Amino acid sequence: MKQRVIALGFFDGVHLGHGALLRRTRELAEQYGVQAAALTFDRHPDELVHGISVPLLNTSREREGIMATYYGIEELLTLPFDRSRMAQPWQDFVKQSLRQEYGAIHVVCGYDFRFGSRGLGDASKLAELCGELGMGCDCIPEVIIEGNTVSSTLIRRLLSQTEPNEALRLLGHPHILSGTVVSGRKLGRTIGIPTANLSVGEEILLPKTGVYAAMTRIEGKSYLAVTNIGSRPTVGGRHITVEPWILDYSGDLYGQELSLELYRYLRPERSFDSLEALKEEILHNAEQTKHLLSQELRERNQRI
Repeated sequence: MKQRVIALGFFDGVHLGHGALLRRTRELAEQYGVQAAALTFDRHPDELVHGISVPLLNTSREREGIMATYYGIEELLTLPFDRSRMAQPWQDFVKQSLRQEYGAIHVVCGYDFRFGSRGLGDASKLAELCGELGMGCDCIPEVIIEGNTVSSTLIRRLLSQTEPNEALRLLGHPHILSGTVVSGRKLGRTIGIPTANLSVGEEILLPKTGVYAAMTRIEGKSYLAVTNIGSRPTVGGRHITVEPWILDYSGDLYGQELSLELYRYLRPERSFDSLEALKEEILHNAEQTKHLLSQELRERNQRI
């Protein structure tokens, strides 16, 4: 059986608090000469446990990519969270799922990790049972930045309501937003700024409306993208859309999956007096994006 060091958690957003777990997991895996993995669930446990719909920062695929790129995690193990899993005694989760099924020789969890039937399992109980089973266990304390405990809940609020740039700082990496390119009203073409219209999954939390400096990757090459998230009040829009203007790119993206990396919130969305005024502001946002991200873009494309 393949042996692993496994980080435990839901990891929505893969923020700096999660990063402490994942770095330790990678360190231990290198020491033991085994695979560094993370174990999560296919949906947020609160949906079933409390009947609460939790808007997510990332899809499972996005979390996997962030973990691999920024923390060297080689494998994301995803368990279905259903009524059977919810009722599973915490001891069985450790013995059967972690040890027998996934070959865990060491696990890493956060200070507030709860698991098993009625949430009776916690970090201290996990450490005690792991010791009895001959497994290692590390419990990582909370990560506090400027007096705030870094958490997915805090980041959701900052990103969607108040301070997107503060949320991006606590993530420790650009925010990933993915979706399929679909047909839109094509109004951007009329002012020489053709945008892609991104259809994002309903379960994903959209960031605060406004304009973002972003980057995307198409056919192996990275491009800068001025991205508007909002209703487009200047042209009478009524629904929230995600529309990146991909700089220096010309091509048909309809039907393709596009992943955006949001680096900086540039400004709130607002209504302009004319399309010409809107165009002038977007061109200014493009210059801001180039100033902020051109070095990152060059370095990426040089590594290809």
